Amino acid sequence: MQTQLPKQMNYKQALKFFNIGSYNTLYLYIEDGLKVTKVGSVKRIDQDDANEFLESHKVQQHREGKNEFNEAN
Repeated sequence: MQTQLPKQMNYKQALKFFNIGSYNTLYLYIEDGLKVTKVGSVKRIDQDDANEFLESHKVQQHREGKNEFNEAN
């Protein structure tokens, strides 16, 4: 049974949300524009901001299996 994550996620919960296993990857997302809410020493990532971050990083898949990162198939 999968547990539902809170709207305001701590970093450990954000790892589950993004389905990543490394805090280093999460820190790279933050450096790349993922918004973090900080109140005192408490840091949270809003699920809406996380979804917005993912949407802004979608790439267009071209025909023949090529995309902007993979020029040759």
